[in-house]
Amino acid sequence: MIRLKNDDQINKIRLSCHLLADLFNEIIPRVKPGVSTKEIDDWCVDFVKKHGGKPAWYSEGFPGCACISVNNQVIHGVPSKKLIVQDGDIVSLDIGINLNGYISDSCHTVMVGNVKPEHRKLVKVTREALMRGIQECHPGNRISDISKAVYSFCHEENGYGVVYEYCGHGVGLDVHEDPSVPNCPSRGQNPRIQAGMVLAIEPMINEGTDDVITGDQHSEWTVVTADGSWSCHEEHTVAVFPDHTEILTDLDYNGNSCMKGSNY
Repeated sequence: MIRLKNDDQINKIRLSCHLLADLFNEIIPRVKPGVSTKEIDDWCVDFVKKHGGKPAWYSEGFPGCACISVNNQVIHGVPSKKLIVQDGDIVSLDIGINLNGYISDSCHTVMVGNVKPEHRKLVKVTREALMRGIQECHPGNRISDISKAVYSFCHEENGYGVVYEYCGHGVGLDVHEDPSVPNCPSRGQNPRIQAGMVLAIEPMINEGTDDVITGDQHSEWTVVTADGSWSCHEEHTVAVFPDHTEILTDLDYNGNSCMKGSNY
């Protein structure tokens, strides 16, 4: 069942999303060579608790505040003292905050140091795909219009693999709500987009195959590409209004963005 949010609920979800944007603005510059993914997660936990929130993924049983996925890891990378960030890595940070019962969800992939041109292109295309998907997220369109925008740009125009098994979703009152928001053609439900929807739109794009495998040497949680190619994940929480769609997790919501930084 799709739960449409009223203005009061969206205002409270927005507060959670702005706090999450603040977290990203603080944490992205810390993602450097020599740092373990556990250290990154510890910083996230401290920030969330300091500001009166709770790590949203704890309610799902995930053992971290942040899903930290490196290179060929697609999603659900478990923070580890043994996984050390290296120069040239791409590191996806998928984080959610529960602030007084209202959930935010966003992911950004950080390019660390001297990233190869082909991997930089993957990140650039995935970020553009997210924005193209958001542009199609308005009343009167259907969820499939978001999917088509992401898939056509990533697969048909750029030849990348698009992950089928995982997708975006409704969010705000729970971590995962209806509807599902695929990044590829789907035979599932295809509701019309309505004012009051709050959606997490999240392209997961692979350099090679669409196929993924669950479980790697670090954790049974972690999803990796089946062929070992690198993957990128970008995500925003958006709210749909009658006349516009707002990116609630925009890093520049207050005019101070780190998106112009060298590693993001």
